[in-house]
Amino acid sequence: MRLRLLAAAAAACLLSVTVVATPAQASHAWSNYHWARTSNPFTLKLDRNLTATWNTYLAVASADWTTSSKLNTTIVTGSFGSKTSCTPTTGHVEVCNASYGTTGWLGIASISITTGNHISRAFVKLNDTYFAMAQYNTPAYRQLVTCQEVGHTFGLGHQDENFTNPNLNTCMDYTNSPNSNQHPNAHDYAQLDSIYAHVDTFNTPTLVASQARAEQWDAEFTEGYAATENPEKWGTLVHGSATHGEGVYVRDLGNGNRIVTMVTWAN
Repeated sequence: MRLRLLAAAAAACLLSVTVVATPAQASHAWSNYHWARTSNPFTLKLDRNLTATWNTYLAVASADWTTSSKLNTTIVTGSFGSKTSCTPTTGHVEVCNASYGTTGWLGIASISITTGNHISRAFVKLNDTYFAMAQYNTPAYRQLVTCQEVGHTFGLGHQDENFTNPNLNTCMDYTNSPNSNQHPNAHDYAQLDSIYAHVDTFNTPTLVASQARAEQWDAEFTEGYAATENPEKWGTLVHGSATHGEGVYVRDLGNGNRIVTMVTWAN
């Protein structure tokens, strides 16, 4: 949960994740990013590109988020085969783990934004370099970060970003003691109800673009996702810090397309 690189169109929160003292009464949406869909609940595919150590954590996170009345998630085999690049497929959320190195981040969530504020693809990266360290190599930390990073790909921000505040019993909360912060809470589900209260005229989870447009997207986003372990590739820091806590970056790809990345820095 400390590393959220919401790359896609999301660097998003870009705009900023609101930190509040009374999260149970406040919004913690990530700007107004959301998946377009014509009805609720809609289904998102979580592409599993994980070693066996992480499979259970993703399964639990998927089941937790599917409790929402607005969305369902289903786990499928990863569609691209490279945990290093973790380049997402249109309409999917890629979930990857690898030893990405001493990058400073524990995990990142990235979203691709197309026309308007619609998410078209997303990825989550879990950095085994840090999860091999005693501080983070615990089931509670692994579950917290998996749940939180996946939650960002739906358009959720954090309920609280102060590591020393009392736990809010949600994975969308920063903490130094993750035992009670491994799953969503009622406010997370209420926020999803708010984000997805409306419907759209098209579906990004099942989007099929024209061949020409698909090729353009692939070229733009593949280049945009290149070397996403490198902060120089994330674009402009628009919220938070480049060294600690959280950082949100936006990379403008032109033509209304951008990548928004939320980074959770390791302590």
